[in-house]
Amino acid sequence: MSRNNENTNAFLIHISAFSGYLIPFGSIIVPLVLWQTMKDKSRFLDEQGKEAVNFNISYALYIFILGLSIIPFAFSSFFRHIRHYNDFDFNFNFSDGSGLFGFLGIGALITLIGLLKIALIIIAAMKSKEGENYKYPLTIKFIK
Repeated sequence: MSRNNENTNAFLIHISAFSGYLIPFGSIIVPLVLWQTMKDKSRFLDEQGKEAVNFNISYALYIFILGLSIIPFAFSSFFRHIRHYNDFDFNFNFSDGSGLFGFLGIGALITLIGLLKIALIIIAAMKSKEGENYKYPLTIKFIK
């Protein structure tokens, strides 16, 4: 395989993570399938495929854990702010802001991680298009 084709295929492996916005778990499944079909063609594609798959699994795990961390805020906010119960009429009081700041803080963190993921995917795709072996930061090596 020519070096130009390797670079283009590595670019496609990285950029395929955006399929997660259209297909559930697409950001993991599509790069995994592309990597599996191309890993025997060159060492560069094997390395970049592993890197892309590990990155997408890692960031899915980070978002999942942050999503779970909203649950305690939801329960504490719900039970703290119920004043009385009268025929399914709940009155909430968010005047102290304690539950609201927990939601907004975690929501902001999830948004920042999502934007960071988009930026890192674009950077990795561009670097691999140039033939550079890109390593994502904060990635757990699930596949070695």
